[in-house]
Amino acid sequence: MKRKLISAIGVAAMMVSIAACGGDNGDEGKTGADGYAGQTLTVWVMDGSSPDQWQKDVAAAFEKKTKAKVKFEIQQWNGIQQKLTTALSEENPPDVFEIGNTQTPAYAKTGGLADLADLKSEIGADWTEALNNSSVYEGKQYAAPWYFANRVVIYNKKVWADAGIKETPKTRDEFYDALKTIGDKTDAEPIYLPGQNWYHFVGLVVGEGGELVKKDGDKYVSNLDDPKVAAAMETYQKFQALSKAPKDKDEATPQQGEVFGKGNVGAFIGMGWEAGIAIEANPKIEKEIGYFTIPGDTADKPEGVFLGGSNLAVAAGSEKQELAKEFLKIALSDKYEGQLAKLNGVIPNKESLQSNLTGNAAAEAAAPAAAGGGTTPLIPEWAAVENAPNPIKTYMTAVLGGKSPAEAAAQVEDEFNKRLSQES
Repeated sequence: MKRKLISAIGVAAMMVSIAACGGDNGDEGKTGADGYAGQTLTVWVMDGSSPDQWQKDVAAAFEKKTKAKVKFEIQQWNGIQQKLTTALSEENPPDVFEIGNTQTPAYAKTGGLADLADLKSEIGADWTEALNNSSVYEGKQYAAPWYFANRVVIYNKKVWADAGIKETPKTRDEFYDALKTIGDKTDAEPIYLPGQNWYHFVGLVVGEGGELVKKDGDKYVSNLDDPKVAAAMETYQKFQALSKAPKDKDEATPQQGEVFGKGNVGAFIGMGWEAGIAIEANPKIEKEIGYFTIPGDTADKPEGVFLGGSNLAVAAGSEKQELAKEFLKIALSDKYEGQLAKLNGVIPNKESLQSNLTGNAAAEAAAPAAAGGGTTPLIPEWAAVENAPNPIKTYMTAVLGGKSPAEAAAQVEDEFNKRLSQES
């Protein structure tokens, strides 16, 4: 999968209000036995999301079923939020479009997305709940889960062998002990874990059953002082103490894949595609790279992970909503959802389809954690929180610098709450 596809999943500054344009819920020109003959459905997908073969096969199946054609238009992540906001306010919006999972609530709030409750009832009974959560806003189904990805442990087999470690760990304690052994028995850095790899921290919070925000009356406020959030940060701190990585930088500064590629790091926590960065920096390391699921507190439950990914939505202003739903029934069918998972190595929207990942080591390692994963808070107010300087990163660095979790939470609380109060 392309790096830009995953890196764009987090939300930047959000958007102006969408004035969803009219049109009815019927479809122009539907013609009895001829189905939707003569119509063309416009579908926006992001660069790298849908392989050419998938598009070709889905288009053929769609045309065979509906007598209509589909026009895929490839979009770039850079600037997509403003472009989509504008398009949804015009008379001819894209009928179907890909939308980042953490972006979905903000678009739903503004009225830009059609209600897909009937689609969920018809084809979504077995969508993985953790993956579908981002498609739901205020109890209504405004999108459909499409594909996802999460972090795994990427490790250097040679370093682990040099330390005498024969099996990959199954619990958090075993993971820590293995890394400690690498530090004791080799010259390698046990783990490269920068102080601000905050999406991994979000996963730890998910694993603790914690929330980053809470409701105070009619508004959201920081929940960083919650004991569950503190427990997640203490786990992060324990592992980060085994790393030489800077405490005030994230995983892209420098690129952790490049650091790992030098061959003297036991492991790092990242997206599967980050192994490609290591290989590009040092092709010889490819044969030494392995993957495993981030271990949780017990062997039967993987660590919590941040689920990045995309949903598919229908424009509220589309005059072809029923035709759009016919497209979604095909695109999200087991056949084509499974094909996408296999071709792109992404986690499908049903656990039953994960067999399509067989043979893709990184995807196989990621899949077990998906059902227990989560996201940043699925509220429109969240968007401003991630703008630099991200207060969660500031919180993490403060704890790693010696402050208690409670002290660090108090340090960023005002800024955190200020951002949550901004209009999206």
